[in-house]
Amino acid sequence: MIKAGIIGGSGYTGGELIRILLNHPEVTIDFVYSTTRAGKKITTAHPDLLGVTDIAFTGDVNLNVDVVFLCLGHGNSTTFLNANDFSANTKIIDLSNDFRLDADAILNGKKFVYGLPETNKPAIKKANYIANPGCFATAIQLGLLPLAKAGLLNNEIHINAVTGSTGAGVSPSATSHFSWRNNNVSWYKPFTHQHLGEIGESLASYNNEVGELFFLPNRGNFTRGILATAYTKFEGSIEDAIALYKDFYKDALFTHISEQEINLKQVVNTNHCHIHLHKFNDRLLITSAIDNLLKGASGQAVQNMNLMFGFEENIGLNLKAGVF
Repeated sequence: MIKAGIIGGSGYTGGELIRILLNHPEVTIDFVYSTTRAGKKITTAHPDLLGVTDIAFTGDVNLNVDVVFLCLGHGNSTTFLNANDFSANTKIIDLSNDFRLDADAILNGKKFVYGLPETNKPAIKKANYIANPGCFATAIQLGLLPLAKAGLLNNEIHINAVTGSTGAGVSPSATSHFSWRNNNVSWYKPFTHQHLGEIGESLASYNNEVGELFFLPNRGNFTRGILATAYTKFEGSIEDAIALYKDFYKDALFTHISEQEINLKQVVNTNHCHIHLHKFNDRLLITSAIDNLLKGASGQAVQNMNLMFGFEENIGLNLKAGVF
C-alpha cells in the first residue's frame, strides 16, 4: 500500500480523487489538505461519501507521503511547492496548468513530465513529477494525435467543444450559476483558450508542420463531460482513417474508436475517451468524448499514478457510465 495526500480536496477534482482512491486496492489516503475546511469531515464538502469515510480535512501536510496530488487553482501549485518541500521520494501529480508547457516544466530542479498516457507512457513510468493534462486538451489531443503522427494535419483544423459546468470549478460565478447555466449555451475565450498551448506542443512533438488550430469552447447546460468535434482536410477514405486511429490506439486501455456515432453519456463517470470518425467530401470529422472530471482530470491523474508505481494501468478505474 502507498500513502497518498491530496492538496485542495474540497473541489470537484479533489472530490473525485477521494472517491477513486478510497476504492483503490493499492492506496490509503494519508491526508486531505484544505485551508478553508481544516478539522471538518470530508462529507461536509462531499455528502455523497456519508457512510463511506470518516476522514476529516486537515491543515497539516505530511511531506513524506508516497504521492501527492495538487488540486489547486491555476498558478497556486507553484506557490504551494515553493512553500512545502516534499521528500525526494514523494511523487507529485499536479492537476493545474502550472507545469504543462515545456517552458514551465521545471521548478526547483523538479522536471515535470506531461501526463498523457496514450502518447507518453514510457516517460510517465520513469517520472517523479507529472503535469496532468487539461480537460479540453485531453479530449482534443486524443482526437487529433493520430493525424499528427501520420503527417496529415497540414491544413487548418477547426475545433468546437462543449463542456459541463463542473469545468468552471466549485466556486460560484456568474456563468456557472444554475439560473444562468440552465437551458443556456454560450461560447467563451474564442480562439484563445489556455489549453491551446499544450495541445500545440503535443501535436508538434509528432510533426512540426501542423496547420493552424481554431478552437471555439462552449459552456453547456449540463454538469459534466466534454464533447469535442474537429474537422480538417483528409484525402484518404473513411476506412483509411479508422485503420489509422485503431492502430494508433491499439495499446490504449482507455481510448476507443467507435464506428457508431457517440454521445456524452457513454463516457460520463468513466475514465474512457470515445472517438468517432466521419468523412464528408474532402473533410474528416473527428468527434471525441470524455468526462472532464475523470479522464480530463482526476481519473487520468490516478492512471498516471498507476503507471508511476508499476500498478496495473486500469486498477481503481473500472468505473461504469450511467447511460440511462
